[in-house]
Amino acid sequence: MKNNQEPVWLKVIRILLAAVFLFSGFVKAVDPIAFSHTISDYFFSFKMGFMQPFSLFFAILPITAEFVLGFMLLFRIRVKLTTAFYLLFMVFFFLLTAWLALAEHLETHHGYNFGVVKDCGCFGKAIVMSNLHTFLKNVLIIIPTIIVFIKRNKIPDIRLTVLGQWCFAALGVLLVSLLQFYCYQHLPIIDFGDWKKGENVAKTFIEKPAKKDILFIYREITDSTNFKVLTAEELSSITDSQSDFYEKFTFVERRDSIIVPAYHPEIAGFNMIDSSGYDHAFELINEASTHNVYIVFMYDLYETDKEGVKRIKRWATGLDATATVVAVTNSPENDVTAFIKEHNFTIPIYINPIDPIKGPFAVRDAVRANPGVIQIRSGKVFDKWNWRELSE
Repeated sequence: MKNNQEPVWLKVIRILLAAVFLFSGFVKAVDPIAFSHTISDYFFSFKMGFMQPFSLFFAILPITAEFVLGFMLLFRIRVKLTTAFYLLFMVFFFLLTAWLALAEHLETHHGYNFGVVKDCGCFGKAIVMSNLHTFLKNVLIIIPTIIVFIKRNKIPDIRLTVLGQWCFAALGVLLVSLLQFYCYQHLPIIDFGDWKKGENVAKTFIEKPAKKDILFIYREITDSTNFKVLTAEELSSITDSQSDFYEKFTFVERRDSIIVPAYHPEIAGFNMIDSSGYDHAFELINEASTHNVYIVFMYDLYETDKEGVKRIKRWATGLDATATVVAVTNSPENDVTAFIKEHNFTIPIYINPIDPIKGPFAVRDAVRANPGVIQIRSGKVFDKWNWRELSE
């Protein structure tokens, strides 16, 4: 009689392999927009910028496939077909990441410029890996994938009819699709980004100028050995109380003493610049400020949802008068001018100028919506919303 019992060692490999795919699919499914940005980066890297409008579709497709393959392998649904697709999936990404690791090495050490994507996005934003580490990870995963494929006849299908198995697989498709749809319409149910609730973004993103103590040195006219070293406040006080101070003392020099050195953030490149060139980032996002600052993130004004803009305008009118509401975008100044005119937008819009290919993409990645809103208090993220979640 034929033994249909799956060997324990093979079961362990199968479950672990399924768990990797389920985990990888899940952490991307909770943030499909982030993975669509990665896909968009790939399109630009491979000189296929014309495909950029389809980035979200080509993000959802592999997320769904990866999760469903893990689901099917875990529950032994159509094992022979599942293991074949597993192998195809892994071979494709094995070859892709091998090229990415090689291309990054050639860029780093030999001066080539392929515009290679530095973060493959294989685990979404949950685990950021270099191309070399991603390739080594795929080397480890493809080995058990090959083993499971070779031993697929030793893994019995779940005891359901063929129709029942496909219905069970459809459940996996439904689960991951609903999860992605919810997180797209709202916000990721698990936020792996740098602007998550409670995050000290003042420390992460904001450049702090040096704190200086300005000293003024005066010498008595009649006694060259008598000097007075005064702060700006002391100088103001002494001149108010002694009207003849400047008749008795002559200015020698001014000395600037740095009390607290300038602070350079962990992630550079986030600015909020107005039309005159002044950067408002530090005054709006700092740990000393205790009032509410609401920042509307619209990384690309051409792609900003028009219904979202209307919702933002209505929502802003209902805020407390003490709250500060501003917007930030990566779009250039002429686009800002056209946007304000088109939408009669009265909220101040500041610009974060970036390289459209290299970034940094702080505005795009802050909130998974265009537009989206983040509430800042004491330099930390207090709350954040997709525009669809804002009350009017």
